[in-house]
Amino acid sequence: MPRPAQRSRTLRRIKVRTPGGRTATRYEKRAKGVPKCPVTGLPLGGMNAKVYRFGVSIRAPSRPYGGTYSHKVVARALRLAVRR
Repeated sequence: MPRPAQRSRTLRRIKVRTPGGRTATRYEKRAKGVPKCPVTGLPLGGMNAKVYRFGVSIRAPSRPYGGTYSHKVVARALRLAVRR
């Protein structure tokens, strides 16, 4: 029986054949999804989805609101700011 911490479904179960020939179950964290914009729900452009373990400051583009909002939201806010 697995340890109580491994019974949770937050961990992914992988069946692995060991060199001895038996099948073992390994538990590993699930991969996080692609970062998305909170307003539009679009995947954020310029973000490296594969390096999800690093902080946002490492992965995010250097433009204003990069790594936070999608390009459509930033463009709309810029248009509104210029119009006023």
